[in-house]
Amino acid sequence: MKRLLTIAGSDCSGGAGIQADLKTFAAHHVYGMSAITALTAQNTLGVQAIHEAPVEFVEQELESIFQDIVPDAVKVGMVSSAPLIRAIAAKLRQYAVRLLVVDPVMVSTSGSRLLAPEAQEALEQELLPLATVITPNIPEATALTGMEIHSPGEMTQAARMLARKFPGVAILVKGGHAVNDANDLLVTQEKEEWFPGKRVDTPNTHGTGCTLSSAIAANLALGHSLPQAIQRAKEYIVGALSHDPRLGHGQGPMDHLWVLPPTP
Repeated sequence: MKRLLTIAGSDCSGGAGIQADLKTFAAHHVYGMSAITALTAQNTLGVQAIHEAPVEFVEQELESIFQDIVPDAVKVGMVSSAPLIRAIAAKLRQYAVRLLVVDPVMVSTSGSRLLAPEAQEALEQELLPLATVITPNIPEATALTGMEIHSPGEMTQAARMLARKFPGVAILVKGGHAVNDANDLLVTQEKEEWFPGKRVDTPNTHGTGCTLSSAIAANLALGHSLPQAIQRAKEYIVGALSHDPRLGHGQGPMDHLWVLPPTP
């Protein structure tokens, strides 16, 4: 059985973060493990509080995992401080992680800032260069490049800029936020490829970024190429959004386990 590790924050309402990642792993029939970087008090209406885990404890979590059940792939999500980012990057280098998906979580779906501004430099210098692929959305690509993105052409320009900034790292800029919705662009050293998507008419999109990056990691661990992993992950997301459970009073969660048969 393939083994995956998610390094991310906990979402107590279950729609994003560690909870979304583990549900996504289960839906792909891979064994999920987690190293929690922060506890968040959040729901479909927004983020109310963040309590970061001590760096030493996160290091112990990672040691416990890598010394026993070695993951085939790793996904990194919310990491909110420079010391934590540096510690995670050091462990990933120490254990020579081969398949690494980094979702550079800076802003939640509801618009809340999740990454301290002073941590961005550490993210760019320590963690992103280790990735197989990074998956910024439009606001995150803007933060990483410093350029405003309002069109598919500007998405392309930003993705190329990131590919030059992080040589050897594949860049998946996700459409959305009123820019080329549901259509994503992959830029690598070899090629550029658009992945058209199906827009699902639902306000309940809480955790889509976490879920997509976890689905990509799962498919990479299962042996699919990066383009195949992205396409399969997008198809999974469409299904999860289409099976909207309609929970909460704001931007609600998806049905991560839609692929499983219903309980009789």
